[in-house]
Parts: sequence; structure tokens; C-alpha cells
Amino acid sequence: MGKIVVLGAGESGVGAALLAKKNGRAVFVSDGSQIKTQYKSILTENNIPFEEGGHTKESFFDAEIVIKSPGIPPWVPLVKDFVERGIEVISEIEYAYRFAKAPIIAITGSNGKTTSSSLIHHLLVENGVKANLGGNIGVSFALQVATLPIPEVYVLEVSSFQLDDCVHFKPNVALLLNITPDHLDRYDGKMEAYAASKFRISLNQNENDVFIFNREDPWTAWGLKELKRSEASKVSFGLNSGGNAWRNEGKLMMQTGDSFEIESLKILGPHNQLNALAALLALEAFGTKVSPDALSSFDPIPHRLEPVSKIKGVHFINDSKATNVDAVKYALEAMDSPIIWMAGGVDKGNDYQELKELVVEKVKAILVLGANDEKFRTEFEKPVFTLSSMAEAIRKSLELAESGDTVLLSPACASFDLFKNYEDRGEQFRNEVLSNQE
Repeated sequence: MGKIVVLGAGESGVGAALLAKKNGRAVFVSDGSQIKTQYKSILTENNIPFEEGGHTKESFFDAEIVIKSPGIPPWVPLVKDFVERGIEVISEIEYAYRFAKAPIIAITGSNGKTTSSSLIHHLLVENGVKANLGGNIGVSFALQVATLPIPEVYVLEVSSFQLDDCVHFKPNVALLLNITPDHLDRYDGKMEAYAASKFRISLNQNENDVFIFNREDPWTAWGLKELKRSEASKVSFGLNSGGNAWRNEGKLMMQTGDSFEIESLKILGPHNQLNALAALLALEAFGTKVSPDALSSFDPIPHRLEPVSKIKGVHFINDSKATNVDAVKYALEAMDSPIIWMAGGVDKGNDYQELKELVVEKVKAILVLGANDEKFRTEFEKPVFTLSSMAEAIRKSLELAESGDTVLLSPACASFDLFKNYEDRGEQFRNEVLSNQE
């Protein structure tokens, strides 16, 4: 058996290295940046050789398999070299799949992956099923396969980047939540290529598997018509009646006859109703019933329409994970009160056209974090205030908001000008709100 090379020593890379080591393979880990201390310690403790701060090509062109971090694009010269030499390049998800011994429920989509994956896991556990949650969230799939007892089912959040480097990956239940513009720099600016990447989640499924999709999503409809389809059973959800699950008169309705009160959900907005419908269908496909209590006991995921607190009648909502326009649209649609919208950061070429009507209808003022405020001033006919810190932004929001209003952090932009990442941005929002409580 030849050597396995792992490119990237983050969560997925280190998990893949440990699984390769467990399988008796010679393994070498290479990271172009500095490896975090926690991961370096794991590699050292397990006697796995590694390098950091650059790649030494000569040391791993004898590899049989390369397991690539999803963050590394396929056009990187080193990756192209591997491909040209006929060396198999795969993702950690693909490698772990080859050794996994339990059924898989896999979830992808441009928005809602983490909420839907976490909700499915929650519903399974509440029903007494031993389920492991992983993939693009929490502990990597490979690390779970390498170190944890075999569960009854794996619930995996899977990104398009991970799917791009899958070959045989075949979930028993695959969910495609939606396809909206995101990461197009990775796909030559072509939505068709991005959509095809998302559809890879179902590519290898057979007639014994289930493919769950949003029947109201335009790019999903395009993919069902234009792309190669698997033999999986097709199951659909949408807000309007039809298919296998829908919304009607304040309830989530299932074709089986089961229904759930929307009012009991802690996750807000029509997009989360879609996420809940998808999750209910996933449980149905897995053969597990859902109790109303299990659905209503699911708490919002941090930084995703997360209610933080209420100050003098003003609600503060942390939606820091909303780094694209579609996610902000969902957030604005979910709000029933006048909004002070906190936005801004590093613009990813956003087109704000589809937000204009919602902003006119619901937003009182816009607070822009960071200097990149030009689009907000030109696109929206609302008062715009530019702030240079979260503390300053919270103070300004308290000046502008009245009792009954909502201050919504939903940036539509990356966080890297003022914050380490979206988590840091959301945590600073939460901490500043809580520090202003009386």
C-alpha cells in the first residue's frame, strides 16, 4: 500500500491523517500555513510526520492517495501536479466514507446546512437514536470513524467544496436545501457549475436511497432537469402545498398526515420552516417518528438568527453567519417588527437588488460596521451610519431603536476587516449587548 498525503492540517486533515494511521498506512501531513497548536500536538502524539509553512513537493510525489483540505482550490499548481501524475485526489469526507460502517444522512445547500443538520441530529437523539453529527460541523467525519464507537447513523453537513473531491460517497438519505449564488469565484462565476457541485450529494445514490429537495428552488429545478440524476427515491418539500411536506395555516404538514405547530418552533422565519420540513422528511426516510416536543425543544444555532437579549423593549438578534445576500433576505423576512439593520464587512461582490423591497418595508436605519459603506449608501434610501467597532455600533443602535424594535446583526459580508471570523463578530455582538443590560 502506498503512502497517503494529507494537504491541510485543520479539523478535517488531522482526522484523515489519524484514520489513515489507524488503517496501517504511511501518512504525511503538509500545510502551507502554520499548524494550530492543538492539531500539531495530535500529530506529534500519534507519530505522524508533518511539515508547515510550505509544501516540499519531492517528499510526497510517491503518494497513492492525496486527501485535500476543502479550502484548497483545484487549480493550485501542487494539486494539478498530483492529478497529472495520476495520483488520486479526494476529500476527507470521501476517505472516511470508505471506512464508515453506519448509514449516512448528508445535508448540503447554500444556506441552512448547519441548522438543518443540527436539527436532524437533535430529533434523532430525542428519539433515542445513537447519531453522530459531523462533516463541515463539529468533529470531522474521519476523526469520528477513526476514534468513536460506530453509531446507528452519521448526520453530515457537507459543503460543495467537499463534494467536489468525492468519488464514491453515497449517503442513504441526501438533502439539498437550496442553491443560491455563493462561492462563485471557485466555479468560474458559473451558477451551473456550482449547482452541479451541490447535486453531487445524490450522484451515487441508488433505488434504495432517498433524495430530499426543495421543489420551489429554481436552481434545484434546473438541476433536476439538466443534470444526470441518480436512481434514488425523490422526496420534496416547499412552503406551498404539494409534494411530501408543506406549510398550511400555521402548521408544518406531512403527506403522512402528521402536522406540527409553527408557533412552537424556536427557530424563526420561513427559511427555518423549510429547514424543519426537510428535517422531518429526513427522519421519515430514516424510519423514525418525530414528536412535537422534540421539534419545539430545538434551540437556534449560535450566530444564526440567535435571540440574544432584550433591552428597554428592544430585541437584539445575532445573525452573524449571514455572509451573503440570500441569508440576509431570510433574516429580514423573519422579522415582524421595525429593524435597525447592522451590516457590512468585506463585500463579496454583493447585488442588493432583491433586498430593496424588504429594506423599504422593514428597516428604519442601517449601521455599517467597517469603512466599506458605499453600496449601502447608494443602494438604500435609509439613514446609514458607519461605525468602527461593535461597542460603538451597539451604542448607536440603542440611540436609534424604540421599544418594540429589533436590532438585527445580519452582515451580508465577510468579517475579516474588523473581526477574526463570523463567530468573533457574533460573540462581540452578544457580549456588547449583554454588557449594556441594566
